[in-house]
This record gives sequence, structure tokens and C-alpha cells, in this order.
Amino acid sequence: MAISLSVVLLLAIVLVVMIRSGSIKGGPAVVAVLFGFFLASTGLAPTINDLMDSITKAIADINF
Repeated sequence: MAISLSVVLLLAIVLVVMIRSGSIKGGPAVVAVLFGFFLASTGLAPTINDLMDSITKAIADINF
């Protein structure tokens, strides 16, 4: 749960930075957020969650 919350917070920060810098306008940002919201309610959501969990575990296993 903490990892998914961190990813959501990180993506929200990136979205705000992109809007403020002019890289993305407000309308497309709203469309992107709505797309993510509706994608989360599809059957693809568990697969995406598993992929994100695998990526975060792989990053956590990297030794510096």
C-alpha cells in the first residue's frame, strides 16, 4: 500500500510540474487523469499492479 501511494504522489508531482512548465496543458492533463482512473477499474488493473510491484522490487534489489 505504501509503495502505490508513493507512486501516486510521485506521478501527481510530475503532472503538476508538467502543467506549470507548459509541457502539458490542463485539458490533456484532465484526460490523462481520467484515463488512469478508468483504467484502474478495468480487468487490466491487476496486471499493471503486478508489473509495478515487480519493477519496484527490482529497483529495491539494486545494490549501490
